[in-house]
Amino acid sequence: MTNLVEYQYRILNIKAVIEITALSRSTIYEMINPKSNYYDANFPKPIHLTQNRVGWVSQEIYDWLESKIAQRSEAH
Repeated sequence: MTNLVEYQYRILNIKAVIEITALSRSTIYEMINPKSNYYDANFPKPIHLTQNRVGWVSQEIYDWLESKIAQRSEAH
Protein backbone atom coordinates (compact mmCIF):
# COMPACT_ATOMS: atom_id res chain seq x y z
CA MET A 1 0.00 0.00 0.00
CA THR A 2 1.33 3.38 -1.00
CA ASN A 3 0.94 6.23 1.43
CA LEU A 4 0.51 9.21 -0.92
CA VAL A 5 -0.45 12.64 0.27
CA GLU A 6 -1.92 15.08 -2.22
CA TYR A 7 -1.09 18.68 -1.53
CA GLN A 8 -3.74 21.21 -2.41
CA TYR A 9 -1.23 24.04 -2.54
CA ARG A 10 2.34 24.34 -3.66
CA ILE A 11 4.21 27.45 -2.60
CA LEU A 12 6.57 28.98 -5.13
CA ASN A 13 9.55 31.14 -4.28
CA ILE A 14 10.45 34.19 -6.34
CA LYS A 15 12.84 32.20 -8.55
CA ALA A 16 10.06 29.80 -9.53
CA VAL A 17 7.63 32.67 -10.24
CA ILE A 18 10.29 34.30 -12.43
CA GLU A 19 10.80 31.01 -14.29
CA ILE A 20 7.07 30.37 -14.81
CA THR A 21 6.05 33.91 -15.79
CA ALA A 22 9.21 35.03 -17.62
CA LEU A 23 8.99 38.29 -15.66
CA SER A 24 11.93 39.81 -13.82
CA ARG A 25 12.13 40.00 -10.05
CA SER A 26 11.75 43.79 -10.12
CA THR A 27 8.72 43.61 -12.43
CA ILE A 28 6.99 41.11 -10.14
CA TYR A 29 7.54 43.31 -7.10
CA GLU A 30 6.37 46.38 -9.05
CA MET A 31 3.21 44.50 -10.08
CA ILE A 32 2.29 43.82 -6.45
CA ASN A 33 3.05 47.37 -5.27
CA PRO A 34 -0.13 49.51 -5.38
CA LYS A 35 2.00 52.68 -5.57
CA SER A 36 3.77 51.52 -8.73
CA ASN A 37 2.82 52.45 -12.28
CA TYR A 38 3.16 48.74 -13.09
CA TYR A 39 0.70 47.65 -10.39
CA ASP A 40 -1.60 44.83 -11.52
CA ALA A 41 -4.46 44.20 -9.10
CA ASN A 42 -4.99 40.81 -10.74
CA PHE A 43 -1.46 39.55 -10.17
CA PRO A 44 -1.38 37.09 -7.24
CA LYS A 45 -0.36 38.52 -3.91
CA PRO A 46 2.45 36.79 -2.06
CA ILE A 47 1.88 35.13 1.27
CA HIS A 48 4.24 35.76 4.16
CA LEU A 49 5.76 32.48 5.27
CA THR A 50 8.17 33.98 7.79
CA GLN A 51 9.36 37.46 8.65
CA ASN A 52 11.82 37.41 5.75
CA ARG A 53 10.28 34.93 3.32
CA VAL A 54 7.33 35.22 0.95
CA GLY A 55 5.90 32.77 -1.52
CA TRP A 56 3.14 32.54 -4.10
CA VAL A 57 0.43 29.91 -4.37
CA SER A 58 1.21 28.00 -7.56
CA GLN A 59 -2.42 27.68 -8.68
CA GLU A 60 -2.88 31.46 -8.43
CA ILE A 61 0.14 32.03 -10.68
CA TYR A 62 -1.17 29.53 -13.24
CA ASP A 63 -4.67 31.06 -13.05
CA TRP A 64 -3.18 34.51 -13.73
CA LEU A 65 -1.34 33.14 -16.76
CA GLU A 66 -4.56 31.52 -18.02
CA SER A 67 -6.30 34.89 -17.74
CA LYS A 68 -3.53 36.48 -19.82
CA ILE A 69 -3.96 33.78 -22.47
CA ALA A 70 -7.72 34.36 -22.48
CA GLN A 71 -7.19 38.11 -22.90
CA ARG A 72 -5.01 37.41 -25.90
CA SER A 73 -7.76 35.29 -27.43
CA GLU A 74 -10.38 37.97 -26.79
CA ALA A 75 -8.23 40.62 -28.49
CA HIS A 76 -8.32 38.79 -31.83
